[in-house]
Amino acid sequence: MLQRKIYKRIEAFYKDRPKKALMITGARQVGKSFIVEEFCKAHYESFIKLDFIENPEYISALAGAGNTEEILLRLSALFGDQMIPGKTMIFFDEVQECKELITQIKYLVQEGSYDYILSGSLLGTVFRDIASAPVGYMDIVQMYPLDFEEFALANGVGANVLDALRRSFETKTPVDSFIHERMMQLFELYLIVGGMPAAVSTYLETKNLRRVADEQNAILGLYRRDISKYDAQDRLYLNDIFDLIPSELNAKNKRFILKNLNEKARFDKFYDSFLWLKNAGVALPVNVVDEPKVPLLLSKSQNLFKLFLGDVGLLAAQYGGEIQLQILQHETAINFGSIYENVAAEELTAHGFTLYYYNSKKFGELDFVIEAGGKVLPIEIKSGKDYYRHNAMDNVLKQSDYDIEEGYVFCGGNIEQIDKITYFPIYMLMFLQKKELPESLIYKLDLSGLQ
Repeated sequence: MLQRKIYKRIEAFYKDRPKKALMITGARQVGKSFIVEEFCKAHYESFIKLDFIENPEYISALAGAGNTEEILLRLSALFGDQMIPGKTMIFFDEVQECKELITQIKYLVQEGSYDYILSGSLLGTVFRDIASAPVGYMDIVQMYPLDFEEFALANGVGANVLDALRRSFETKTPVDSFIHERMMQLFELYLIVGGMPAAVSTYLETKNLRRVADEQNAILGLYRRDISKYDAQDRLYLNDIFDLIPSELNAKNKRFILKNLNEKARFDKFYDSFLWLKNAGVALPVNVVDEPKVPLLLSKSQNLFKLFLGDVGLLAAQYGGEIQLQILQHETAINFGSIYENVAAEELTAHGFTLYYYNSKKFGELDFVIEAGGKVLPIEIKSGKDYYRHNAMDNVLKQSDYDIEEGYVFCGGNIEQIDKITYFPIYMLMFLQKKELPESLIYKLDLSGLQ
C-alpha cells in the first residue's frame, strides 16, 4: 500500500466521531477511493460503499428521497444487516453524480446513527449547481497525486534518511554527497513517473517505464473523456487548452498565451474554461502579481498566468516521444526548466501555498512568490548548472520597499547560503510546508475594567 499523508488527516478527523462528514476532493485517479476504503476497513466494524459511477442504479435508488428517514430506509433496503448503528461508515463515492446528497448530508449527520465520508471528482465544477451546501456539517479536504516525499517512501527511502534531510533543510547544512546524488537520481525518476498512484504502482511492480507511460496515457484519455462529456458543445475549448499546456510551458516565458488558442481570444470569454480545469484538479494556474508585497492577493492580475499540469508524469507523457530516456540522459533538447517548475507548482500547491509569480520590465521575473510566516518568499527554480544567476531575485532583494528578508533557489546543487539567498537541492521542495494553526488556539480577552 502506498503511504499517503492524507490518511492521518482522515484518522484525526474521525477520532472523536464528530458531528460532521468529510469530503475528499481531487482530480480523477489520485487515489481518493482507495485511501478511503483502507481507512474504513481498518476503523469500522461495518463499511458500506455506494459508487455512483460504477453502480448508477444507486442514484435512482436514492432519487426523490424527501427526508433523512427515507434515505436511511432505502439504504437499509439495499444493505440490510450491514447497517449497524454507531459502528458503520457509509462511503458515497463519485458523489458529483448524485449532487443532491451533498445537500442532504447535513440531515444524515444530524440524525447521528452512522458516520459518513464522501469523495468526488470535478466537484469544483458542480458546487455552483448545489442548492444548499452543508456549511458546518461537512469539511472538505483536497487530495493530490503523490508528492515527492510520498514517492520517496514508496521507493524505499527510509524515514531516518528523510528525517536527516529535513534537518539539513531546517538548519541549512549540506547533505551528504552520496545521499544527495541518489536523491537527485530519484527526483529525475519522479519527473517521468509522477505521482498518479496507478503509474507509481506500475513502476514499483515492473520497473518498466513503457508500462508507466501506458498508464499515464490511459489517465490522459480519461481526462479528455471527462472534458468532452462536460463540454459537449466545445464552447469552452477545454480540450484545446488542456492540450496546449505542454507547449506553452516549453515556451521561453512559460506564460499561457491566449492567441495560441484563438487569434481573437479574450480572457473574459475563456475564464470559465480555466476555472473548470483548476476546479477539476487537472491544471494549476499561477497568476502574476504587480508587486511582491504582502498580501499578494491584492496585486494579483486575473488575466496573466502560467498554467501547469496537476501531475508532472502526465506532463512527460503529453510531451511523448522518448522523453523518459532524454530526461535520464540529460539531453539538452528537453526544456527541463518547464518540468522542474511543474514539480514546484505541484509540491507547493499540495503543501498549502497559494502560488503567484512576479514579472517586471525593470527587475525581471521570479518563478514563484509565496507568503510564508507573514512575509513574501521569492523562489527560483533552476534546472541547469548556472543556478547562481538570478537577476530578478537579486534585484528584488535589494528593494527596501519590498521588505523581503530572504530568497530560495531550488536547483541541482547542494545546500549553500550566500547572503540572503539559500540554495537547496530541488528535491527539498518536499520540506517547504505551510504552517498550520495549532489544534488549540485559546485566547481570552480581559474586559474586567469595563464592568
